[in-house]
Amino acid sequence: MIKANGELRFLPLYEALASEVRWRIMDLIADNEMNVKDIAATLGLSPSIVTMHIRKLEQAELIGSRRIRLNGGTHKMCFLTEKNIEIELPSASWAQRIIEQTISVGHYTAFEIHPTCGLGTREKEIGIWDDPRYFLDPERVHAAILWFGRGYVEYKTPNYLLPEQSVDAIEISMEIASEAPGLRDHWPSDIRFTFNGISLGTWTSPADFGRAARGRYTPEWWHRNVNQYGLLKTIRIDDVGTYMDGERMSNVTVADIKLREPFWTLRFTVDEEAVNIGGLTLYGSGFGNHDQDIMIRVHLSDS
Repeated sequence: MIKANGELRFLPLYEALASEVRWRIMDLIADNEMNVKDIAATLGLSPSIVTMHIRKLEQAELIGSRRIRLNGGTHKMCFLTEKNIEIELPSASWAQRIIEQTISVGHYTAFEIHPTCGLGTREKEIGIWDDPRYFLDPERVHAAILWFGRGYVEYKTPNYLLPEQSVDAIEISMEIASEAPGLRDHWPSDIRFTFNGISLGTWTSPADFGRAARGRYTPEWWHRNVNQYGLLKTIRIDDVGTYMDGERMSNVTVADIKLREPFWTLRFTVDEEAVNIGGLTLYGSGFGNHDQDIMIRVHLSDS
């Protein structure tokens, strides 16, 4: 079941539901997979129109698809992934206690990386793979995926807190994975997260994912034998410690991370001294399984 609220990331869901045709498509595939051609024939629509509606439903994570070989051709089979949606309407008080910022994957402000490495936009590769010089290419700001074998990338974002505002917690979410030559189902990598120069802790990514399937949002032109998708991970820093998806990472609290600095700095590192030096891949909007960039959410205190 999808539990949706007033967050902007749920807009594709609400847009997907605002169409009679898309409701009819979901009804058709509720119990049985169907390919695009058969859906179009049943609804009396052109395949191109149905493909557009299917894309909207996929972006909303309401349907999934897989490609199969049948009768000498390749067919995209569509199936319903959700049976229920629970929507929590936003309240004014809730909205006033949240500040959200997004950072594009390519908007890093510092880096020191070692191959294997590379970048790509939604439309093309940037420069030559395994050449760190292209991490300074002007087109890097449009990158929606980046990867490296060892080193770090660092992002700066303005501090929008007002002097009278205080913070209960900060959440940082991103789609992230290891970086292997090719794809590896078992390729651990120790990735360290730093905020304003304070180490929040280390998480071990299990793999460089993609052998079983393409990323849900990874462009069709993207190479099939390299980085496809990661895991959506959320770090929460509050008054008792730092947690990754609810599991404690460190004793660093929100009082420790220098929130009155004019700019906040976020760094992702694979250290040379790490036990598992398995690289890092960051997925932004338009790549991977989660259509989002790096997100920082600030929870303000009531008082």
